[in-house]
Amino acid sequence: MTSEKPKRRQRYTGKNPRHFAEKYKEHAPERYASDVAKVIAKGKTPAGMHRPVMVREVLGVLALRPGELAIDCTLGYGGHAAELLAALQPGGRLIGLDVDPIELPKTEARLRALGFGPDTFTAIRTNYAGLARTLTEPADVIFADLGLSSMQLDNPARGFTYKDDGPLDLRMNPRRGQTASALLATLDESGLAALLLENADEPNAERLAHAILQTPVTTTTQLATAIRRAGGDDDAVRRAFQALRIAVNDEFGALEAFLQSLPLCLKAGGRVAILTFHSGEDRRVKKSFQSGKRDGTYSEISDDVVRATSEELRANPRSRSGKLRWARRSATTPWSNS
Repeated sequence: MTSEKPKRRQRYTGKNPRHFAEKYKEHAPERYASDVAKVIAKGKTPAGMHRPVMVREVLGVLALRPGELAIDCTLGYGGHAAELLAALQPGGRLIGLDVDPIELPKTEARLRALGFGPDTFTAIRTNYAGLARTLTEPADVIFADLGLSSMQLDNPARGFTYKDDGPLDLRMNPRRGQTASALLATLDESGLAALLLENADEPNAERLAHAILQTPVTTTTQLATAIRRAGGDDDAVRRAFQALRIAVNDEFGALEAFLQSLPLCLKAGGRVAILTFHSGEDRRVKKSFQSGKRDGTYSEISDDVVRATSEELRANPRSRSGKLRWARRSATTPWSNS
């Protein structure tokens, strides 16, 4: 009888791993803590991980107290959630929402391993647009981080990055809806140009739309190549991916639905903080908070955006475009989850 030899880890070419799948140490931070620490010390985000943005500032404006109920509307990797949970103890609870069926179970397991049991933390797979239908009681604190997570961005299989070839997907929930490549197949030049302009403020929207639709585009590198052949630089490529991602996931529609129902989900005096990474998102949050302040829905709102410190910018460059706004619910508030 012969026993099978254990499979050897796939080797990568060169001195250092270049591709997402090759970075096995970064995918197992509990085993290779020192290697992961070196990556972070260089101002980079390890593959398969996400570094939460402006944690100190978020905790400061939310002012959590033990025993309160908080909602993390975009659970992601759980970095913010872990800090929120710690501030809520003893006796507090956190409900974490996320639409991503791939990352949510990993994050729930990660937070359970930190000691947060079902009596303290509940994970629900849903889009934050339906927050009001999810809750059975109003919350003291609501937080939303609208940025794309590093786990999604770095994984070529998800289609969010053009650094490696992968399917042009861009769905937050890859089990539902239309992929970005399928969306492109339905658009004419004027429709695509309008999408690039509306969702990403692309200054050369018509020229890029013409170039993109010359041949079928089904992969990330095909899209990037089409844009570069038309004279677009890396910023133009990034804007095109952003525009398609927003359209595929109806991100603006989800945000507007969330902002509309948000006051009904907060207790009197409840606090909300929202992190945005796109001018269109920030504009919608700003206008909603200002409107709520005028009609008495909110008693206080942030006068201006809060940004990452220079120290955080050096340590985590992905925090550069982050903008944090907050608001406090007025003293009286109705409640309805219908």
